[in-house]
Amino acid sequence: MPTKTPAVELEVEGRTVRVSSPDKVYFPERGITKLQVVEYFVSVGAGILGALLDRPTTLERWPKGVFEGAKLATRADSSGDAFYQKRVPAGAPEYVKTSRIGFPSGRTADEVAPSEVAVVAWAANLGTLTFHPWPVTSSDVDSPDQLRIDLDPQPGTDFSDAARIAPRVRELLTEHGLEGTPKTSGGRGIHIFVPIQPRWSFVDARRATIALGRELERRMPEEVTMKWWKEERGSKIFVDYNQMARDRTIASAYSIRSNARATVSAPLTWDEVPDVHPDDFDVLTMPARFAEVGDRFAPLVAHTEPRGSIESLLELADRQAADEGHGDLPYPPEYPKMPGEPKRVQPSKDRDRPR
Repeated sequence: MPTKTPAVELEVEGRTVRVSSPDKVYFPERGITKLQVVEYFVSVGAGILGALLDRPTTLERWPKGVFEGAKLATRADSSGDAFYQKRVPAGAPEYVKTSRIGFPSGRTADEVAPSEVAVVAWAANLGTLTFHPWPVTSSDVDSPDQLRIDLDPQPGTDFSDAARIAPRVRELLTEHGLEGTPKTSGGRGIHIFVPIQPRWSFVDARRATIALGRELERRMPEEVTMKWWKEERGSKIFVDYNQMARDRTIASAYSIRSNARATVSAPLTWDEVPDVHPDDFDVLTMPARFAEVGDRFAPLVAHTEPRGSIESLLELADRQAADEGHGDLPYPPEYPKMPGEPKRVQPSKDRDRPR
């Protein structure tokens, strides 16, 4: 019977973090072990801590690693090999801080709110690969301080299509007095994070994102869609506006994604967007990039520039409603019915829809 490899201890900024089963292979195709995963997060510690600092954070845990056929548990099927952990795990060290958040259902949870790199390393030892921070901080969990724009390629499109559209998003943001910072999703898409004043609700932030997406769709109708139902999207880039709904989150910068290559979500400069590919950034390559160029997200998280206002986008939403009759769009299926929301029925199953 094979001898179990003893745990190792890492010193992480004055904390001792225990890594159990350090030689357990998490990514068989690349031969990447659990210890390498933890060491990766420590190597980009300043960057990922900036992305997570004091934010309620859902942990996407893959304790068995990412192997062929592995799947993530969902609300409909809880039998997966990996799962989302919204509540702080039992037995967390005393230095793991938490933040209480409220779900659309009215229930609450105390989520991990990272305050130091050791918390990230501790979570990685539990199998956390992807960190999903809320767009709020613990000081005000009901007022987003970021807009998060998710450019999601649909079948027939890929990263290069999202990269071609991203600069147009930047132009539109500039027109409304906002500045965004792009990153790869770690998959096929691009995320753009926009710092805003924490003055508005999740409903307001989602409405502003819808307004921006609709204007982008108006300008690029052959390439961009705001259709919630997949059967209506076609081969376009979907602006996933519901990522700004309460309790919907986007993978943080420097998170590892659950694919065979162990790619990571990489912050970019705008000049880099046309020339990179998601496979350029993974657990093995990102530490050297981080050491060379530093944290591309640093200006965003340090608030070195004034946070923007979404008033202009909310005014655009008002004009879209008045001039074009655009109201709200469907929320995700697990949400309670929201005021002003249209019927939440897949078009092909809507018996009342004109044929």
